Amino acid sequence: MSKTVGIDLGTTNSLVAIVRNGRPEVLARRDEGLVPSVVGLSEDGRIITGREALNQYVLAPERTVRSIKRMMGSDQTVTLGDRSYLPEEISAFILRYLKQMAEEVTGEKVERAVITVPAYFGDNQRHATQKAGEMAGLEVARIINEPTAAALAYGAEKKSDQYLMVYDLGGGTFDVSIIEQQSEILEVRASYGNTHLGGDDFDQLILDHLVEELSEKYEYDFKEDRRAMARLSRAAEQAKIALSTAPYARVSEEFLARYDGQIANLDAEISREKLEDMIDPLLASTLDCLDKAILDSGVAPQQISRVLMVGGSTRIPKVWDLIRERIGLEPSLEVNPDEAVALGAAVQAAIIDGQSIDAMLIDVSPHSLGIEVADVMMGHIVAGRFRPIIRRNTAIPTTRSERFYTITPDQDTVEVRIFQGESQLCVENTALGEFNFTDIPPSEDPNMPREVIVEFSYNINGIVEVTARDRKGARRERMTVSAIAARRAVSEPERKRHFDPALERDVARALEDAARIELQLGADGEKKGAQKLRRARHALEEAYEGGTENRVRKQVEALEDILYDFEK
Repeated sequence: MSKTVGIDLGTTNSLVAIVRNGRPEVLARRDEGLVPSVVGLSEDGRIITGREALNQYVLAPERTVRSIKRMMGSDQTVTLGDRSYLPEEISAFILRYLKQMAEEVTGEKVERAVITVPAYFGDNQRHATQKAGEMAGLEVARIINEPTAAALAYGAEKKSDQYLMVYDLGGGTFDVSIIEQQSEILEVRASYGNTHLGGDDFDQLILDHLVEELSEKYEYDFKEDRRAMARLSRAAEQAKIALSTAPYARVSEEFLARYDGQIANLDAEISREKLEDMIDPLLASTLDCLDKAILDSGVAPQQISRVLMVGGSTRIPKVWDLIRERIGLEPSLEVNPDEAVALGAAVQAAIIDGQSIDAMLIDVSPHSLGIEVADVMMGHIVAGRFRPIIRRNTAIPTTRSERFYTITPDQDTVEVRIFQGESQLCVENTALGEFNFTDIPPSEDPNMPREVIVEFSYNINGIVEVTARDRKGARRERMTVSAIAARRAVSEPERKRHFDPALERDVARALEDAARIELQLGADGEKKGAQKLRRARHALEEAYEGGTENRVRKQVEALEDILYDFEK
């Protein structure tokens, strides 16, 4: 019997994965693991799939099909050349491509697959997916829900009873699911989403912005130029991806169009702030779906143990912040969000085949990494605040950068002090190094503070390169520090949750408020009772690490009493 593979048949990209030597892994051929879910007809009449089809889209969008998943289960057709195809027939081309890729990489025949679908897919859509698999020459061993697959990828099958939330924001679809786990049984209690919301829609907003800028500069109807729009569409997607890890993205496309003796070129910069403003209504709608899923599930938010992030669009920092604020939990970041569903499908395939499955080992940052910043509070400058740039348990290697400002417009030098730890106070974290960044160019507006981009690049060996540069990159300084990379199994909980989730939230809130007030007190803290506050905070931290639930509650109450006196 041939090995069963797991397939994530995605709207924008698809993947195939297997369990090898007890561990799930995504298969890649010539560095192609993430396969664009794109099918096209070449100039010589061949059906082309994946990266080749995506590259053709720039030159011949009329002979290329994207995002077919949004049409699954319908009678709509698409045309390639002189023939019309149903959605399942286009999907079959993608599945056949993945089948062939898996056979080439493994050297074995691939005849069976577990294929994933969104939890909200109806019977027609699931039947169409099954039919697509059969057309591709695959026996579909099982169709499983994407959130269930994601939970398997995060190792949920080896944990105790709990409730999980899977927030899945992919290229073309969005859904949030509440999963109940009882021993080894995973059941989707509720799912709510939008079949027409995802990264493609974010790309469209950036595309509209770029076209608007071009239209102001050139008297040309870019929307009627399919090739120009295809190039702009790809540039918009690349800008979105870049803004997930950097505060700015440069978009440059030369010779977009020629008209009336003129050549239209694009050279623009988009900030992460601009992107967040554009997509904010769409992200807000995902929170509405989240609330409805929780309501439908009958599970209280404080009962949720983990939030699992799935889909490439969850890399956008604003998404992470919104979820943390809404649920009060740090989202899990350990598994590559693009690969989570495929890896989970591979786990299910291995279970069907009777294979043993080990913990999936990954490299993560064991501590948050960041720099010291100064905040202005009540009209005073308060230094010593820790601002994380790479958060704890982020899978590595990774690169992240953030934008910071000088205190005053005439300040041309900053000291970059690097720390690792989880406290909001630098003094309670571990110092890794420091360097000066000098000759910072003035802002375009001389009355505005100067801008500094700080980038952390963390490699697999635990070496972190920290770079400070100005916005245009003309001036830069860097240093290298060492942080210990942690190898951990995602199927084991990072730390056993000893206490009721509501108590966990009370602890986090009390410690955060205490740190904030200590910063506000600054140098005058000793005169205003900061020592008493600090002792109460340390007592709560010690109880939380090793005490009983009753002891933790008492220490939370003691700290809250002191905080109340300060807030009056």
